[in-house]
Amino acid sequence: MCVAGNEMSSSAPEVLGAGSNGLSVWVSSRREAAMASSTTPVSFLAPPLEQLRHLAEELRSLLPRVRVGEAQETAEEFNREMFWRRLNEAAMKVSGEATVLTTLFSKIPSPSPQETQRICEQVHIATEEVIAAYYTFPKDQGITLRKLVRNAVLDIVDGTAQLLDALLAAPSQSPENGDLISCNSVSVACQQVAEIPKDNKAAALLMLTKSVDLVKDAHEEMEQAVEECDPYCGLLDDSEDNSDSHHNEDGVGLPSNRDSYWSEEDQALITPCLALVRASRASLKKIRILVAENGRKDQVAQLDDIVDISDEISPSVDDLVLSVYPPVCHLTVRITSAKLVSVLIKALEITKKPA
Repeated sequence: MCVAGNEMSSSAPEVLGAGSNGLSVWVSSRREAAMASSTTPVSFLAPPLEQLRHLAEELRSLLPRVRVGEAQETAEEFNREMFWRRLNEAAMKVSGEATVLTTLFSKIPSPSPQETQRICEQVHIATEEVIAAYYTFPKDQGITLRKLVRNAVLDIVDGTAQLLDALLAAPSQSPENGDLISCNSVSVACQQVAEIPKDNKAAALLMLTKSVDLVKDAHEEMEQAVEECDPYCGLLDDSEDNSDSHHNEDGVGLPSNRDSYWSEEDQALITPCLALVRASRASLKKIRILVAENGRKDQVAQLDDIVDISDEISPSVDDLVLSVYPPVCHLTVRITSAKLVSVLIKALEITKKPA
């Protein structure tokens, strides 16, 4: 951030050591410095756009710190209600400053360097407050929940940086779509803070629901491909289909490129793969139900373990589904199938394990 003027080299403790006369000298010197600062020309301030660019860089430099940052250690007992109130208030402050920033840079004339410095400082302070609130959330409240809080904070910081980019691209004009969308994305990110689950069980159920939905999509995609018996149906236009087809001995039209359709051997392999994907979907739904009905809020570590292993199911399903698309490598299909089975067994074991 830009700093107006140079600070005095002497500090208060050093001067105060000289007694009351030293205090008078220090107060007088600070007053004179303040008066000099108010009368000094503002030419030393960076231009408004340069200040915006610098702020965007500063905010982006904070992102790695948030991604890997550890919770602050404290002897005080964690106050859940106070934490959520602090985080939500900090997020709403960022939203408000983002709106002020957008309004300020969406009108003519453009803001002065002093105005820009003031709003940039306010945006930076508000963003730091959100990050500081996140660091007070301890791991023993749940890794799953802490990840949700971290992602929400990352969305706020990154969204604010993107807003600055949009203002740099179209400064001092009436609000353009890019500015408004960026500002709205910051507001949405800030509002999402209030929607974060307030305990680790609720967070685990949210993540399990997302996993169920992802596997459901993969299952439906695979079912549709099997029903059509042509995974690339619709990807080629009619002219390409006509030019690349030929007739076999039975007069049935087939693509000339055998890598674009399933052979009989492939289709025989697909049936058990589809059943395995269906079983994955059913297993995830069962795990979610077990957590909802039997999970306790104080089972923080076990809930985290369930979410961690369940998060592996959707990527494993995706790997299997992709492996059965032509050209099919039967060895790859067997490997991805075995991996998925292993993940499912482990997930069910962890879910049934007593606390």
